[in-house]
Amino acid sequence: MIHRIAIKEFEKHLFKGKVILVYGARQVGKTTLVKQLLSKYTHEVSAISGDEPDIREIFKNSTSTQLKQYIGKHKILFIDEAQRIENIGLSLKLIVDNFSDIQVIATGSSAFELADKTSETLTGRKYVIKLYPISFEEMVLHTNLIEEKRNLEQRLIYGYYPEIVSKPNENRELLTLLADSYLYKDILLLDHIKKPKLLEKILKALALQVGIQVSYNEIANLVDANKKTVEKYIDLLEKTFVIFSLPAFSRNVRNELKKSQKIYFYDNGIRNALIGNFNSIHTRTDIGALWENFIISERLKYLNNHNIKKDFYFWRTTQQQEIDFIEEDINGLTAYEFKWSAKKKPKFSKTFSKAYSNATFKVVNASNFVDFLV
Repeated sequence: MIHRIAIKEFEKHLFKGKVILVYGARQVGKTTLVKQLLSKYTHEVSAISGDEPDIREIFKNSTSTQLKQYIGKHKILFIDEAQRIENIGLSLKLIVDNFSDIQVIATGSSAFELADKTSETLTGRKYVIKLYPISFEEMVLHTNLIEEKRNLEQRLIYGYYPEIVSKPNENRELLTLLADSYLYKDILLLDHIKKPKLLEKILKALALQVGIQVSYNEIANLVDANKKTVEKYIDLLEKTFVIFSLPAFSRNVRNELKKSQKIYFYDNGIRNALIGNFNSIHTRTDIGALWENFIISERLKYLNNHNIKKDFYFWRTTQQQEIDFIEEDINGLTAYEFKWSAKKKPKFSKTFSKAYSNATFKVVNASNFVDFLV
């Protein structure tokens, strides 16, 4: 069992009179995390799934009295795949408002669906925990630093989904199935998706543009769709934890890009499965994109796991001057350049350093990345 760092944050929220919502893509380990946490409360837990038709019917229009009868003497109600239940937000509100001694935990693989169904009814009544694929740091804690550094090239290709990590001999087949699960079980079940083939084309286009400034117009032309449809599909892909975006940073310089963005995948393995490329990094021309996607997604996992709040950006000008990654917090700006090879010595933009003279500059490569992620 790989210990997930998020369990510490989880434990802090137990029995505080609020619902705990756990968001994350399918197969990242949400159910395993909850069961691991609740193992010490075995006889006090009522565990149900929104995938079950009778459960959906019970919760559809139940009163607080009926819900209490169903929960019985259990102190914890665990609802897996809660977004499948109609009126789930109202049901959870009734439990929290009327039975403060009952801890409700609900998981959902689509932030769009579950958040949408609980946003208004659970205002001020919920804690939200986001769970991503296993992180570099979690694997270091599970084995050791030397072992995980040895596996770095493997992670760049196959990623960190729990099943992929635990079954390395089946990684290609499992990743292909997992990518299909993303496409056909979560996103395509949403009423907003009318053209599955178009969604596949958009995903592949994004996978081939990792680390590159994304233009909705260019993608729309590439996949033969209108810009608004592309924007809607990309928004849903973010809300179902397939991708995330970095906005452009702009404060002082006249020719800074202001409304552009870069898009990355939460997992390298999913990205590679979408383009059907599991070749060794030594034969690939996209090692720079693989490294950039890996290091940024791992940084986001690290900060999320430790509940560290920062804002993230990239920076670019119309003259093609660029900073790969910028973090901003109360201490100011830190600008990062990501290079796979330690032999390459990047030069930071003089335009940026002049405009943001108080910024700190750092280079992250395959030789020094550990401090950035652990």
